[in-house]
Amino acid sequence: MSCQSEEVREPGLYRTTVAHPIAGDQIPAGRLVYVGNGQGGPFVVVPHYNEKNRWFWREPTVPLTDAAWAGSLTQLRPEGFYTLPETLDFDGGGRWLQNAIVQLGYDQSGQGILFVAERRDTYEDNALYFSDRGKRIEDTLLARLVWAPILPVSEPSEGPTRH
Repeated sequence: MSCQSEEVREPGLYRTTVAHPIAGDQIPAGRLVYVGNGQGGPFVVVPHYNEKNRWFWREPTVPLTDAAWAGSLTQLRPEGFYTLPETLDFDGGGRWLQNAIVQLGYDQSGQGILFVAERRDTYEDNALYFSDRGKRIEDTLLARLVWAPILPVSEPSEGPTRH
């Protein structure tokens, strides 16, 4: 069955629940994918590499032509910055406080991972840092994260300013 434009999932991140009917080796069940809409129509692609807790994508893409398979995808929250809706206490110690700023990323299976913001007093810049090691979270917490609109700014070509 071919997908019609109104049947296609909106662009974004998804987790597969069943293998792709044609490209099952490339896109198995339990895989993070991006659904997009290009010149050739809707497509799905697996992540290529991860940098700063964000996935980057590249070809090859697989045409998204099976409406039933597209309907089986689980939509995920966008990668980015959020605040915690509640305090998290961890086994073995450690605690992240309610409203802490966190970065949401995913592993290759589409499992959410949180990275808590850290302020490093010994660093000269007034910036938040996010580790490359995070904590996996359940979908129930993923759904309750509160978006934190942090403005992305590129450094000037002459580098960071010092006062």
